[in-house]
Amino acid sequence: MSLSIRNQIAGTVTAVTVGEAMATVKVRLEGGQEITAAITADAVKDLGLATGSAVKALVKATEVALATGPVEGLSIRNQIPGTVADVATGPAMASVKVDVNGGGLTAAVTADAVEALGLAAGSSVVALIKSTEISLATA
Repeated sequence: MSLSIRNQIAGTVTAVTVGEAMATVKVRLEGGQEITAAITADAVKDLGLATGSAVKALVKATEVALATGPVEGLSIRNQIPGTVADVATGPAMASVKVDVNGGGLTAAVTADAVEALGLAAGSSVVALIKSTEISLATA
């Protein structure tokens, strides 16, 4: 199956915590970063997720925020450091490609944000992704 979601990062499940309706799934990405996905308990069961399961973390580009450094005092659990590889800016929006250890991410942000943050190829950034915005797929 082909998907329009640009951000598809391979990883391995390291922990699954199932609650009444929702679950958190920790995934170690190929680059060594650990992320957390919040998905339904039914999805964990349907996908057969357990420690050691191979998965792909899927994130829409519109759900990736960028910061110029690590952010404290924030509920967003997933903070992945990287380097801007490319910025394609239009009149209102921009597509920012970020190289992260083990792969890449694309963030769709406003052109104003690109200017305000001074984003350009070579800039250090941190990609911020809410755990509720990460979907998981199995092979």
